[in-house]
Amino acid sequence: MDLTRTLIIGNSGSGKSWLAQRLAEQLHTPWTDLDQIHWLSDEHCIARPRNEALGMARRAASEERWVIEGVYGWILSEIIHRATALIWLSIGDEECVANIRQRETGRDEQDLLLIALLEWAGSYRQRQESSGFAAHQQLFEGFCSAKIRLEGREEITALVRHS
Repeated sequence: MDLTRTLIIGNSGSGKSWLAQRLAEQLHTPWTDLDQIHWLSDEHCIARPRNEALGMARRAASEERWVIEGVYGWILSEIIHRATALIWLSIGDEECVANIRQRETGRDEQDLLLIALLEWAGSYRQRQESSGFAAHQQLFEGFCSAKIRLEGREEITALVRHS
């Protein structure tokens, strides 16, 4: 599998950032988290203007080597043609929600942003917009280069060990 330009897609809490960081370290390539492009604030409540976000994503994808990860199908569809490999973390919604809860243990359970994130992750298979399961499945099925769909933590860990 040619991982020169690897795109990782999946639900919030599926392990995209965890995998991207490890692959980028192993491959000695830059890693881009599309959350950093999509959101203006660290609190994930103010979206960057769409054209600005797309420009930033296109610049990142124009590099010779990279690992880019994210959930935003409207951004992914603009850069997927540059990828040499596509990895889809197709993890169950319940596991994604549990992963977010574990990752955010220090946050107040009444935090509205946390509640919204948990609801977002829990609705992945029902969402009909570009960041939902059906949209990611369409991106995956239409990708003509090397691709792999991982459905559990063990498969993700194995990929890191064998890359």
